[in-house]
Amino acid sequence: MENHEKTAHEVAKICTLAGKIMLQSGAETYRVEDTMNRIAHAFQISEVQSFVTPTGIIFSIEEMDLDMTKLVRVSERGTDLKKVVLVNSISRNIAEGKLTLKEAFTKLNEIEHSQDVYPIWLQIASAAIASGCFLIMFLGKWHDFIPACLAGGIGFAGIIYFHRLSQIKFFAEFTASFLIGLISIACVKIGVGIELNKIIIGSVMPLVPGVLITNAVRDLMSGDLVSGLSKGAEAGLTAFAIGIGIALALALF
Repeated sequence: MENHEKTAHEVAKICTLAGKIMLQSGAETYRVEDTMNRIAHAFQISEVQSFVTPTGIIFSIEEMDLDMTKLVRVSERGTDLKKVVLVNSISRNIAEGKLTLKEAFTKLNEIEHSQDVYPIWLQIASAAIASGCFLIMFLGKWHDFIPACLAGGIGFAGIIYFHRLSQIKFFAEFTASFLIGLISIACVKIGVGIELNKIIIGSVMPLVPGVLITNAVRDLMSGDLVSGLSKGAEAGLTAFAIGIGIALALALF
């Protein structure tokens, strides 16, 4: 009895840790719930219930001799699909019997505490190049490629910096988009850029919450209405912050 209860607590700890990592890394709600349930079933815990929202996880084990519930609060979320893939891989290894409870917990801890896969400078450089490519995709002129790269790179660096400065996402996104607007206007006024609209559109694309919008639609289609609506609202607020920042820059200059 004591061994069974101890095992159940360890399984619940592993399941919620796996779910927390996936939810913080941008996984869909149904994928998080499915992974947690599969891990529990692989360790011979059959009567489990999981409820996931964008801000928290409730995981419950309900058996004849045991009734326990674990709650995990998730306050920070981003996009790191590599961590999602790694957790999925661990889940499959557990289902195949290749990992013990201790080994699985150790590997999940390593994933949780791992640093950014790519250095900050590389992320900023990638955002800058992507901004220029988006400009060309939206039928912009090659003459505006460098201004779009400059505005997009500085804007992305700004959102990283302002997010560290303040935990309010709206503030970081608003300030970064305002910065993009200022740089784009400055490039056009000094003659480096030509089409202001295309430069701005290309530059703000790295800030657009594309993964969040996709996950919101997928959650709604799979029946997770609470998560789908909340993620959709978060994506809408992000888009609103970006739009207000650009509008303020255009209004002032």
